[in-house]
Amino acid sequence: MPRFSEEQKRIALLLIHGPKTAEDLNGQLNIPFNKLTDELRAMIKLGVIEKQGFPTKYALKKNIAQEVQKRKKIAESDFNKLRIRAFIELQAVEEDLLKKQVSNIEEALNKDKNFTLYNLDRAQIEKQEAYYSTYLEMNFSVKDFASLMRFLFFYGPSSLEVVKPAKIEFSAQDLQDGLMEVADMVQKYSSSIHKLLNREELEKFNAELYK
Repeated sequence: MPRFSEEQKRIALLLIHGPKTAEDLNGQLNIPFNKLTDELRAMIKLGVIEKQGFPTKYALKKNIAQEVQKRKKIAESDFNKLRIRAFIELQAVEEDLLKKQVSNIEEALNKDKNFTLYNLDRAQIEKQEAYYSTYLEMNFSVKDFASLMRFLFFYGPSSLEVVKPAKIEFSAQDLQDGLMEVADMVQKYSSSIHKLLNREELEKFNAELYK
């Protein structure tokens, strides 16, 4: 689903209830008319809305309307305050192996009760030299700071964006739990690395890591 600006989100939420003219939208949203028409043109270009009839009305395309309604329904029972958008990049030497890896991650994310998934999209698999690659794009809310730290460590997203809120507070206990999660995972990771590498390899690894 295309990413909406804040104005486009407000427009989309109104259009869930049916097609509206630019004048209708302007009266209900209190967006300057020139700005509104710019946003409508952008949404048409993105394939989000379409024009209908005369006088011209704007309507959400069916697949977009279904997606917006789905997200709205999820949000009604979602009490998590922190919304995140993330990308997880994946590679494998065999296409079937990559597909299995992606399916395992999707299954794990859908089962994890610390997250509320709004959408999870899989990009088309592409071959790049000796590897097959793809990525997952996900929009989700997270239960607490500790859960966010576990997501970072276990799923290794290549990109992370806070969708909302603009400002958030964590309790000292939540922050403590999250930091202890990170400390424990880093210790286990470090221990595994020490067992796998000899002294020379370990020094080279640390040099690359901290340069």
